[in-house]
Amino acid sequence: MRFEGFGDGAVEFFDGLEADNSKAFWSDNLALYREHVRAPMEALIGELEPEFGPGFGTGKVFRPHRDVRFSRDKSPYKTHCGAVIEQGRGGGAYYVEVGAAGMLVAGGCFHTESDQLARLRTAIDTEIHGEQLRRLLDALTASGWEIAGEVLKSRPRGFDADHPRLDLLRHRTLYACRRWEPDDSLHDRSCLDRVRRAWAEVRELNQWCADHVGVTAKKRR
Repeated sequence: MRFEGFGDGAVEFFDGLEADNSKAFWSDNLALYREHVRAPMEALIGELEPEFGPGFGTGKVFRPHRDVRFSRDKSPYKTHCGAVIEQGRGGGAYYVEVGAAGMLVAGGCFHTESDQLARLRTAIDTEIHGEQLRRLLDALTASGWEIAGEVLKSRPRGFDADHPRLDLLRHRTLYACRRWEPDDSLHDRSCLDRVRRAWAEVRELNQWCADHVGVTAKKRR
């Protein structure tokens, strides 16, 4: 299937789901979700995987159901549709999602197990690799990207308070993201070019993550 943009009903679907996150709403609008959201996302990933996947990872569209086992919020469905090309959790990823707020595109480490976190901090602590990461993030920030992730309030154990990259060492996860509000591009083929250009900009960050963090050796819980 050739990607031609997300359906005209995609944003409307997520607006409705945010207002009524119920099995009844989902069942009543399942056909709309499949046609206007899921199928286009699968087509988008299908076209981009040959460009960004080889030597890096594989693509997938995430399931719409939330894992509510450890959450106080028992809403059954995600209020966005996300997809990723990754080598394994935490080892760098190309990410895209669409929802009521429009589109988000991102790249970097979205999850770290303890072994990955140790490698991330070791790389940041090493001047040559840590400063390379700093330059990558500064360049992305200058280009309009937001640097985000889970950040400790205090310094991690074993590092000095005057460490030159303490701000980066506080990160448990680290990624760059860009957002676009709903617009005409979301619904036509130019959306693919938007994602392609954005992912190209985070390619070096993802390669840094692949080289220095990598996939976890731990089994998924």
